[in-house]
Amino acid sequence: MTPPTLTTDARFTQSTLMEHLAGPADVLLRFRAPSRAAQRRPVNLSLVIDVSGSMGGAPLRHAVHAAQSVVDALDEHDFLSVVLYDDSVHTLIPPARVTDKAGLKTRLSGIRAGGLTNLSGGWLKGIEHVKANASADVVSRVLLLTDGQANVGITDERVLTKTAAHQAEQGVTTTTLGFGNGFNEDLLIGMARAAGGNFYFIQSVDDAADVFGFELQTLKAVAAQNLSVTLQPAPGVSVTEVLGLHRPNPASPLTLDLGDVYEDEDKLLGLKLSLPDLPGGAHPLLTVTYAANLLSDGAITQDRGELAVTAPFGPLTADVQTDTEVTLDLARLRIARAKEDAVALADSGRGAEGEQLLRGVVTALQQAGLHEHFDIAEEIEQLQHYATRIASGAFDNASRKELVDQSFQGLARSRSDMSGRGVTVDTAVLNLGVVQDTGSGVELECVRQGGKLRVRAVSDGFDPGRNIQFPRALRADGVHYVVDGLESSADGSFYRVTGDIRRIVRPGEADPLQNLSVGGGYGARRSAARAGVTKAAKTVADLETTDSSDGGILVQCVKEGSKLRARVVQDGYEPDWNMRFPRSIREEGTLYVVDTVATAPDGKSYIASGEIRKLVQPS
Repeated sequence: MTPPTLTTDARFTQSTLMEHLAGPADVLLRFRAPSRAAQRRPVNLSLVIDVSGSMGGAPLRHAVHAAQSVVDALDEHDFLSVVLYDDSVHTLIPPARVTDKAGLKTRLSGIRAGGLTNLSGGWLKGIEHVKANASADVVSRVLLLTDGQANVGITDERVLTKTAAHQAEQGVTTTTLGFGNGFNEDLLIGMARAAGGNFYFIQSVDDAADVFGFELQTLKAVAAQNLSVTLQPAPGVSVTEVLGLHRPNPASPLTLDLGDVYEDEDKLLGLKLSLPDLPGGAHPLLTVTYAANLLSDGAITQDRGELAVTAPFGPLTADVQTDTEVTLDLARLRIARAKEDAVALADSGRGAEGEQLLRGVVTALQQAGLHEHFDIAEEIEQLQHYATRIASGAFDNASRKELVDQSFQGLARSRSDMSGRGVTVDTAVLNLGVVQDTGSGVELECVRQGGKLRVRAVSDGFDPGRNIQFPRALRADGVHYVVDGLESSADGSFYRVTGDIRRIVRPGEADPLQNLSVGGGYGARRSAARAGVTKAAKTVADLETTDSSDGGILVQCVKEGSKLRARVVQDGYEPDWNMRFPRSIREEGTLYVVDTVATAPDGKSYIASGEIRKLVQPS
């Protein structure tokens, strides 16, 4: 039986290139793994879960639910371990085959939060567990989830990233998942890129199970690993741009590690070539050599191949056809790269250049007519939204995380269901006029779908299943709008809004924006913290309870000798400082949400101020 091989091709945006015209040309390389039917390699997985104080309440409850859904999706051929980390590291479930699902889920349900964030310790323990069962016959991966900064153990971003690359070379890939708005996205993306894994921004508590499920689906679909590509330009030709997520090889800049290839999902690599003056006829421009490990009949085979990239050159009068599929794929890659570059510019204080970059991409897309394709129309709305936020100084923490997540997904994957994710609400929606009925307008509704905010038609006469191009800055989950009209796109596949946009809140209905939390997070923020030292409740039982730390500061009581001491367990505070905290409500291990924490006059201790609530742990 002939062993399987990767399917490869190279296509230019145009069917014929211009003769005697030196300049750039765009080409898209496509790699696809052969179908494996029902065959898949077992998964060798370690879930490494942050259980520091800030994960307490709703975030941890949803993380536990997501972990339990992973257990449900595995079988007796798969290996699973679960590591918990806060100040210390604890193996909740040692590595073993998934046989007693009910027992595993019960153990997960008992997870509690408290403490700081020893990210490195938890992650390295997960790697240790995965290595115990690692082999070429299984897909080995660590899923590292955190909602905070690494503030205990190894905290140097460069060391952690370099270690991720080193562990990947030994066969263990790391995927990172950032929960909420407190994590370091540059660290998590850096680790994922160095390890050849994936990165996900979990923006809301109810998004956790979907993201975990997506990653597990990805692991089960691994059909080829360690795809390495070397580019050899023909004489006079040079590669001036590479689009796609890859690990560069410093010793050989044109050797690219593209990582895993998933079944039924193309691995794309976009290139811009600089061409010399060439006469008419077909010319070789590039040789692509590649190697990958493929699964075949339960065994791993080495696939090596070579792709000769040639192109026909003709006169200006030649009948030139545009390859729409290639044009769109390259556009998506360039959009993702532009988002990455815009973040870098904003970070370096060159926000105006970042804004201009994004708006320039919008103009180029519109001039090319690509706005007639809905996914590009959606990207245009995203680009305009973030350009405006950068220009207005409103490019906040949540917006940055959304943009780097979109960039990562766009460069790494060719799946539309993970592109353009983002549910952060812009203040612009608060400035819309409000009406009580639709009048002669068309009613629309904004809904959350798979980490995205989508707008659908409600009024009769319009297809509620058809997508609508709608300003990204005006989208908020649950809001109803009235617009003057809807017009169909050129191909009739989606609608565009025409005329004015208002919000509609009918008499007797609650306004979904009444308690809006602008800028993302796990939930609505408390409107205002009451200043001054809090008036203590008599006991812990007398405290108001909450299942979310959002809008407050996390404090935990810990035993030190014979004393109970309150300490802050949230990023940005000194965990070793003493705190003035009511003694009557101190209880070992309990987490509290405090309105504010002020620095005491001595400059080396804290004072708890405002209301204090008890954080309710998952049950």
